[in-house]
Amino acid sequence: MSRPAPRGALWALLAGNFVIGTGVMVVPGTLNEISTSLAVTAATAGQLITAAAIVMCLGAPLLAALVAGWDRRQLLALTLLWYAAGHALSSLMPSFAALLPVRMLTVIAPAIFTPQAAACAGMLVPPEHRGRAVTFVFLGWSMASVLGLPIGALIGGHLGWRMAFMAIAMLSIVSAASIWLTLPTGIRPTALTAAAWSRVLRSPVLMGIVSVTALQGSGQFVLFSYFGPILKQSFGADANTLSLMWALFGAFGLIGNMVVSRYIDRVGAGRMVLLTSSLIALSLLLWPFASTLAWLAVVIVPWGIGCFATNSAQQARLVGLAPALAPGSVALNSSGIYIGQAVGAALGGWLLANDAAPWMSRVGLALLLLALGLSVTIDRSRRAA
Repeated sequence: MSRPAPRGALWALLAGNFVIGTGVMVVPGTLNEISTSLAVTAATAGQLITAAAIVMCLGAPLLAALVAGWDRRQLLALTLLWYAAGHALSSLMPSFAALLPVRMLTVIAPAIFTPQAAACAGMLVPPEHRGRAVTFVFLGWSMASVLGLPIGALIGGHLGWRMAFMAIAMLSIVSAASIWLTLPTGIRPTALTAAAWSRVLRSPVLMGIVSVTALQGSGQFVLFSYFGPILKQSFGADANTLSLMWALFGAFGLIGNMVVSRYIDRVGAGRMVLLTSSLIALSLLLWPFASTLAWLAVVIVPWGIGCFATNSAQQARLVGLAPALAPGSVALNSSGIYIGQAVGAALGGWLLANDAAPWMSRVGLALLLLALGLSVTIDRSRRAA
């Protein structure tokens, strides 16, 4: 097996996650434009997030088993080409009913790419550097929030959501080429046997961590899914203002993930999850007190710092606890992220449709507190064992 220095490969995996993250978040970023263009309510348009998240949730573990024997260079490059085709086709859909199934097929790509990129990164470096490598690759999601999401929102606001989707299609092709040119050939993580999957599913610690991820995602996406409509309705935010708010959120998301990537092996993944989740909960607690856009910009800073950092810390937590089971546990953790998005977007859409928007931050906070409590319980039980 050819194994050049992993730096170029890790950067390519990071770039792939950037494209994947930008594509996943393009719907929240252009929700106002999709709603107007396709003549549906914001709550209805938000169900694109719910449906896509369900596909990603179910697809991550099922596809992890299906593609277990594939060379990761081929798998990840082809996944990005699928993503490109899906976004290009989506941009041509004339109605919400036509867009929904195409979107669901498109997001098969994130269900494969993110967990497999994390497992692949862990195989490119020595064991003592796995945590840092996994969180480094996950920086792509933070970069998607600081660059991809606001630029996508800006393109959507001025040129339409279809052009934003086409931009992601083009980026996906470039990223596929980068993966193909830099990733070593012959990377094939050992396929998990039925016994190994059973060990993952029966592990209270591993499944508890996945549950923490699901609760975190649910708590965040109750409100995160509908940033655009809420800021437009409550604060009169236009496309430029909304793009700036996304960029602010993403900038602190990038900072948070960089800090976690640097210090996680020293501090410990469990403590990092506790810290980053607490920052998200703080923003949700303060959200109702933000009476102006300026104050709201201050309130979302802790959330931005913790949002993507907590996901990368969770991935590293699983890889560190059971490296041999990482392909399965990380895939299930990705399912946890996506089921959180599905539940949160559905809850938020219901609250928005029933004129209960002020309750969105409170419901989100309650779910984050449950996630914090479960995470602390898991760490205490491990120390006591």
